[in-house]
Amino acid sequence: MNIPSELKYTKDHEWVKVEGDVVTVGITDFAQGELGDIVYVDVDTLDDMVEQEEVFGSVEAVKTVSDLFMPLSGEVTEFNEALEDEPELVNKDPYGKGWMIKIAISDASQLERLLDAEGYKELITG
Repeated sequence: MNIPSELKYTKDHEWVKVEGDVVTVGITDFAQGELGDIVYVDVDTLDDMVEQEEVFGSVEAVKTVSDLFMPLSGEVTEFNEALEDEPELVNKDPYGKGWMIKIAISDASQLERLLDAEGYKELITG
């Protein structure tokens, strides 16, 4: 299972990549594996301020629909439009081309509450 060490993680299986004031968010390799084949990604919060742990969208797989939770409070500034035509990118490349949103974070101190790779690994392996 792929858990890149440079990323931060949430207990809800989102990953966070910090680049200055901009944060890229997606779901983890574990999450996409549990969901199965992803057929649709819905993000209706573009240009909205969304609080940490609120729903920013959803992922639809063949057998289930799962909410996506904001890892950090901030404004959703970008949606990965490639997912509209190729939602399977989330399955193929969850940490790369399968990213979902970018956020302008409003409270950098929230980063301290996210899990590191080791903490996330413990969460999913018990």
